[in-house]
Amino acid sequence: VDVKESVTSIAVDNAKNHIGERGTVCGKIVDSNYAVRSNGSPTFLNFSRPYPNHPFTTVIWGDKRANFSGNPEEYYLNKNVCITGLIESYKGKPQIVAVNQSQFSINN
Repeated sequence: VDVKESVTSIAVDNAKNHIGERGTVCGKIVDSNYAVRSNGSPTFLNFSRPYPNHPFTTVIWGDKRANFSGNPEEYYLNKNVCITGLIESYKGKPQIVAVNQSQFSINN
């Protein structure tokens, strides 16, 4: 079976309908947080609305931050981006875990 990457972008508010699929979710990152004291030192990039009302988030674990140029929580903030990866559910919210910068594209 040949599995092709999804080219169609998924709206942030629609990501919840695509849990378990690989896809590209696009929207504006309006809120970010590098939770350096939390377990795994995650960086959260929240789309459309600030935490805790965000409809979608991207998580970058601390051990993957070196794969990004600069600080992702600053670099992507207030930018329109697309993130490609496996859409998972965490505490009822859809998210993609990013491991490197190539998963992102910036649309200005």
